Amino acid sequence: MAARPADPHQPPELLELYKLAVEMADRVSARRGAANAFFLSVQTALVTVVGFGVPQLRETAWWSVVAVTAAGLTLSAAWWLQLRSYRDLNAAKFKVINELENGLPAKVFTDEWNHLKQTPRQAGRKRYAELGISERLVPWVFAAVYLVILLGTLLE
Repeated sequence: MAARPADPHQPPELLELYKLAVEMADRVSARRGAANAFFLSVQTALVTVVGFGVPQLRETAWWSVVAVTAAGLTLSAAWWLQLRSYRDLNAAKFKVINELENGLPAKVFTDEWNHLKQTPRQAGRKRYAELGISERLVPWVFAAVYLVILLGTLLE
């Protein structure tokens, strides 16, 4: 990363705006992490309760299994939609941060992202594996678990 001289045509508030944008992006990431922890806890608790009740599921009314499945699928969908919203919000924030960096002596975030995209981290891996990709799979896994529970209970 080569430092560049500051653009004399940029307003002096640029650095303060940059700091604010970085802080806001960090807060969004923290909220995203807290949301993930919340949904993971709720989903794990619900699956655990259902897991302990599996022997009794066969003896319960069909609609109770449907209700548990609907609740689990709703939680999974809400979680996935929220993750998509956070991803879009972060993408917009980092686009603004990258644009602000054009007037600063160094492009910290732009350079970091370029390095991640260009440098494989492990043998056999072609590119950086974004956290967003793996975290968006987790709600789908829980949705599949609820569907298996539903089908397994109703088809017996």
